[in-house]
Amino acid sequence: MTTRARSVLAAATAALAALAAVVGVGAPTAAAATPKVLVVGMDGLRWDRVAAADAPTLDALAAGGTLGESLLYCSPMAGTWSGAGWSTIATGVWPDKHGVKDNSFAGKRYDQYPDFLTRLEKRDPRYSTLSIVDWAALHRQGTFSDAVDTRITYDGDRDGYAELDEKVTADAERLLRTGNPDASFVYLGHTDEVAHSKGAASAEYLSAIAKQDQQLARILAAVRSRSTYSAENWLVVVTTDHGHTDRGGHGGCGVAERSTFLLGSGAGLAAGARPIDTRLVDVASTVFRHLGVPADAGWKLDGKPLGERSADPFDTLAGQLKPRVDETEIPASVRGWTHTAPSGWSVDRSGMPGGGVTEWRGWSFTNDQFWSRTQSGQWRENNVRARGVFAVADSDEFADRSGGGSFDSTLVSAPYAVSGKSALTLRFVNHYRQEGAQKADVLVSFDGGPDQLVKRYDTDVVSSVEALPVAVPAGAGTVKVKFRYHDASNNWYWAIDDLRVD
Repeated sequence: MTTRARSVLAAATAALAALAAVVGVGAPTAAAATPKVLVVGMDGLRWDRVAAADAPTLDALAAGGTLGESLLYCSPMAGTWSGAGWSTIATGVWPDKHGVKDNSFAGKRYDQYPDFLTRLEKRDPRYSTLSIVDWAALHRQGTFSDAVDTRITYDGDRDGYAELDEKVTADAERLLRTGNPDASFVYLGHTDEVAHSKGAASAEYLSAIAKQDQQLARILAAVRSRSTYSAENWLVVVTTDHGHTDRGGHGGCGVAERSTFLLGSGAGLAAGARPIDTRLVDVASTVFRHLGVPADAGWKLDGKPLGERSADPFDTLAGQLKPRVDETEIPASVRGWTHTAPSGWSVDRSGMPGGGVTEWRGWSFTNDQFWSRTQSGQWRENNVRARGVFAVADSDEFADRSGGGSFDSTLVSAPYAVSGKSALTLRFVNHYRQEGAQKADVLVSFDGGPDQLVKRYDTDVVSSVEALPVAVPAGAGTVKVKFRYHDASNNWYWAIDDLRVD
């Protein structure tokens, strides 16, 4: 090992040890300690560039915590703009609920979907809340509302983010060291500014990441130096609102622009975990879980806590996903499809022609990284309520190679017990685009009997959580749920995820 390598390793080890203390290692148990949360937002930060930068603080947090990477939506749901991204982070819901599609903030519905700090204040005004930003719009537009106890606002658009990030950092150090906030949001914007001017592939962007990493280290050191720290249980969250192209810029549908992450370190978050089912909406739910605040069903949150894993059987296929075969526009390094169904499930492909694009011959199992790259701008990116691995019947892509004729395939669930029940509800994430004569049928079969149609979709459904009631015949013991997509040629697609039979 070279002298420089030893030096880098020693620095990283020291940073990890220091940061482990900040997020609760050696502190009182969660039951005995006072929970506290710090959310740090770094604008326009690509995690793949963090890996290339001198960022020991972020590296140490990732090594000692849970890191989930996630892709954003596209128009018409919203563009990959800061207004939409920070609104998604703050409210814990997707743009089709909070209403912000771009940096104009037109259509915002913060009255219905307020930020997580405001929700805490409404739940119990005794919570002490703090927000420090230098993108002034986050306060002026009410993304973090005036219900927050302490709001400090700078204007980076006017005065520049490099100097103002220093002021934000100094304020955060002072208030976190000597004050007593229960939940805080601190925003740093210089990475976005540099990416716009120099590009995300530039050396200047890496330098900006290194600078913000140092500022983060100072903020966390302030937490560690609190006189009451030994009686506190801290959760630290770092996240971003969108990515950037290598040349700089965002707002479109490219994977680099859609790239985000959620990094958390604290009690209940596994060290080194890299979950596949994380989404950007999970920040608010993660805050509430740590503070012991039950998420009210009336809030209609789209997120779930970062440390909570999905029980969806499709996600068991993550290790079986394969690289491209016929989808030559997708990078060979991206593994993202399989025809193998999860245990107990099956796929009927007997009605499929022999040609067409291999990946989509009948129902397939895929992920957002793979499927949304097949063709941008056709709403595949807006399947935002699906997580990890999901099921897709895509007649549009299937038809892109000779022999891709009429599509007819059925996805069949494992059996679910229904003994003693008179009714059940089918719940699943549904993302469907209608064209021509194609049909999308949800069917049930009790104890191997004939299929019964529950619902036929004939209009677009954009990333909805469905709840379909079904009557259970007397004496029935099991039910299988079937999703048949048929009479489809070069039409659109159907994606489903997270089936639950209640």
